[in-house]
Amino acid sequence: MPRSPNPLRPVAFLDRDGVLIEDTGYPHRIEEVRWIPGIMPAIRRLNAAGLAVCLVTNQAGVARGLYDEATVGRLHVWMAEQARAAGARIDGFAYCPFHPAAEEERYRRTSARRKPGPGMIEDWLAHFALRREGSFLIGDRETDLAAAAAAGIPGHLFPGGDMDAFVAGLLVAA
Repeated sequence: MPRSPNPLRPVAFLDRDGVLIEDTGYPHRIEEVRWIPGIMPAIRRLNAAGLAVCLVTNQAGVARGLYDEATVGRLHVWMAEQARAAGARIDGFAYCPFHPAAEEERYRRTSARRKPGPGMIEDWLAHFALRREGSFLIGDRETDLAAAAAAGIPGHLFPGGDMDAFVAGLLVAA
């Protein structure tokens, strides 16, 4: 009997600043990154549960001219490498550089990809082998939860503390 293709996987969408790394105010320098306590075990736990792990992050610092998109890309590559070195896997990164009040005109616009819009989530679900059922988002702001709701998935507000304990509680409740 032929094997069926891999079924679609649910995805854990993680906000970046405040969930993966500490939000120190437009974090973009590798040397200044401070990981949220328990994040690597949490990602390993999500991987072991069969979920894809994708980051979705607004990057208003690009729109404000504080750093460029290449800086965002370098930081995300480094984060993926650090996760891999810790035995964890981040499957993808999505970011939105747009802001209605951007300094640079090319970034000055309203975008459905900017949370609280669901665009980044919807793009992942539409273009990759992921499924909405069983997917959820972990964020640290109401805009994150609003994006999840607009995409039709549960959103969970991370109050701080140990991310692995938080994720363990979510997976038990699921």
